[in-house]
Amino acid sequence: MPLDQTPVPPATTVPHAGSTPEDPADGSGAAGRPLGASPLGGRTAGWNVRVAGPWVHRDLAANGARFHIAEQGDGPLVLLVHGWPQYWWTWRHQMAALAEAGFRAVALDLRGMGGSDRTPRGYDPTNLALDITGVIRSLGEHSAHLVGHDTGGALSWVAAVMRPSVIQSLTVVSAAHPRHLRRALLRDRRQMAAFDHVLAFQRPWIPERRLVADDAAQVGDFLAAWTGPNTLSAEAVENYRKAIQIPSTAHCSIEPYRWLVRSMARPDGLQFARRMKKPVTAPTLHVQGAADPVLLAQTALGAGEYVSAPYRWRLLPGVGHFPHEEVPEEFSAELVSWVREHKR
Repeated sequence: MPLDQTPVPPATTVPHAGSTPEDPADGSGAAGRPLGASPLGGRTAGWNVRVAGPWVHRDLAANGARFHIAEQGDGPLVLLVHGWPQYWWTWRHQMAALAEAGFRAVALDLRGMGGSDRTPRGYDPTNLALDITGVIRSLGEHSAHLVGHDTGGALSWVAAVMRPSVIQSLTVVSAAHPRHLRRALLRDRRQMAAFDHVLAFQRPWIPERRLVADDAAQVGDFLAAWTGPNTLSAEAVENYRKAIQIPSTAHCSIEPYRWLVRSMARPDGLQFARRMKKPVTAPTLHVQGAADPVLLAQTALGAGEYVSAPYRWRLLPGVGHFPHEEVPEEFSAELVSWVREHKR
């Protein structure tokens, strides 16, 4: 059994819909390693993405794959989608706040990360957005409040455009509208420099090896460099370093970044950019750290031009790339207020 399926048994389990050569469905791992064991010495041995807590862990089938979720509370659904290099646990503070406020908080592991399937393909934004809306339907809901950070935030923009009827409200954190990001990566040298790690991810194989080398020290360096004065806890950094070392995660988790850069001049990338001209019809809260060194505030600013519903811009002074972890109480209060305001 894969490491990320124990010790907390899910309430609902479905078979693996796909796997990479390094991550076979039988859980044996590459070269006979148990799935979840580090290729560099077993840092992840005894560690589990399904940590026990006030939440319930489940597996869901959606869009041809298996997805792990953690769920807490009852009421209207709020789906929380993490960014890179994190997994569902990044939303622990918001799950508690939302559950206390009378909402059903569900944190999703994206395809290729955490406890979800690592499929050989399917990491373009259109398919990943369909993962998100598919999970909402698999949870038995027709619609949900959608919250996304970083990669999850970018995909939330896409989901709101592709399946508008499924999104009651949208909260985007540290993520520019895809058209603004595309423009900045083509014209703004400062944003290009801030995305130097994304450019480095374009090489084959080498980025994956560097990410897991020395017990994922590079991930720790990224996390330290991307926060403001309120740095992430030592526990959080440790968990994210362990999570990236689950076999195939390093590769799968950077595939969306490879698509982002490589598709810019391809027909699929141009078609995607045209599709994203369609306005978002869900009320949108857009949260950005003023001290974010990865996604510059100037790049994120102005996304309201693509929103035909109420749009609120919140710039948090002194906050870096992870507002929901750097200032969890302030962020959670803002989020709860927003979803309450747009509760159906």
